[in-house]
Amino acid sequence: MSGDDPKAKNLEASGTLNRRPERIRSQRFRDGGFFDPRDLLQVRYEMVRDAGDAPLAAVAAEFGVSVPTCVRLRRSFREGGLQALVPLRRGPRQAHKVSDEILDFIAAYRSEHGPAGARRLVPVIAERFGVSLHPRTINKAIERSRKNRAPPDGRAR
Repeated sequence: MSGDDPKAKNLEASGTLNRRPERIRSQRFRDGGFFDPRDLLQVRYEMVRDAGDAPLAAVAAEFGVSVPTCVRLRRSFREGGLQALVPLRRGPRQAHKVSDEILDFIAAYRSEHGPAGARRLVPVIAERFGVSLHPRTINKAIERSRKNRAPPDGRAR
């Protein structure tokens, strides 16, 4: 991606930058006109359109994806329209091991036993909740909970 290319920056920011534009073999994306192989949403839409008229294996190869991906995107489009072709953010959406119950426990433990670092909390949490956590995971969850907590005066941050 060029640092001076505003379209590439916008595609990156929206999560629709195709990281592998070189895989696109469709001639309409190779001509350099309206169709941009870097625009993942555009590529997916054109692939879905082509998938209605041609064998899926050929369409998948032309657009640089697997046949199962082609099938999944076609189904997604049929069920959800254009919005369903927008890629979802990968990975966990939130802390999935450090629950509110564990955060409450940490606060209670610290108030009873004084300041306790994450390394000291790891075995205590493992024994109490049966969850193996890394100290950095605990620290990040505590930081996140502090950011999300409303200030005592009720004003917005």
